[in-house]
Amino acid sequence: MKIDAALIIRQRMLKGWTQEQLAGASGLSKRTIQRVEREASASMETQKALAATFNLDYASLTLKEARVMKKYEYKTVELPFKLRFFKSGTPDVQSLLNAEGQNGWQLKQVVIPASGFGESDSMVVILERETA
Repeated sequence: MKIDAALIIRQRMLKGWTQEQLAGASGLSKRTIQRVEREASASMETQKALAATFNLDYASLTLKEARVMKKYEYKTVELPFKLRFFKSGTPDVQSLLNAEGQNGWQLKQVVIPASGFGESDSMVVILERETA
């Protein structure tokens, strides 16, 4: 599980301990302390041992990652059918997707809107891409 390595290092420095001294005080190996500080990853047992050593709440050592909400923009492209009655002349969706994909757009949905008598002269391609 992810652990706040910066907090561990700060606490160790406040006590003036080396990694070896922290290992001795916590009952963990020096190698475990090095891994925790380098990779910000620790087992539940390691996290509990470090929390007890520094007299901290176990949960306070868990890394709090900010949740980032992704934002998207959308666009639609209308592609007319080549032959209306049998729809055998479907638009070249592959070329459209390849061209738009070069600019970061990806297919979200294809819609064939119905007009009179259930026929449609076109399809609508809905594209999306993540914004910064």
